[in-house]
Amino acid sequence: MRTLTGIAEIESAVGTELGSSEWLTIDQAAITAFADATDDHQWIHLDEERAATGPFGTTIAHGFFTLSLLPHFSREIFAVEGVAMTINYGLNKVRFPQPVPVGSRLRDTATLTDVTRGPKGTQMIISHVIEIEGEDRPACIAEMVSLVVE
Repeated sequence: MRTLTGIAEIESAVGTELGSSEWLTIDQAAITAFADATDDHQWIHLDEERAATGPFGTTIAHGFFTLSLLPHFSREIFAVEGVAMTINYGLNKVRFPQPVPVGSRLRDTATLTDVTRGPKGTQMIISHVIEIEGEDRPACIAEMVSLVVE
């Protein structure tokens, strides 16, 4: 795990890859829990029998479930210290180029792409690429914006 201490060190890391997470297996129980938490019970995520005859041959994770793993993966990749707090400020770009079939293993690679000081704090933009083991295209590409407050 990489540790960035203070705004000056964060600024000096712009343009660098922060690292990659461990692999995480996506099982049906996690997909079902996400469906229950978000009230998104579309058959492609939950109905294993129907999904077996569908376009992907099995159930797939929700795109937003994949996106929601960014905090988990980020904690494995990097930490920010020497500041009062770091909070989620939003997302700039999000794409889901490849579905995530149940049983897939995912890993995130994070790159610090931009840092901008402002009156409320410093915005830090991190590009995340969540890959699926054995696949050429990623499951998710997202730019996450965090506000770092000294």
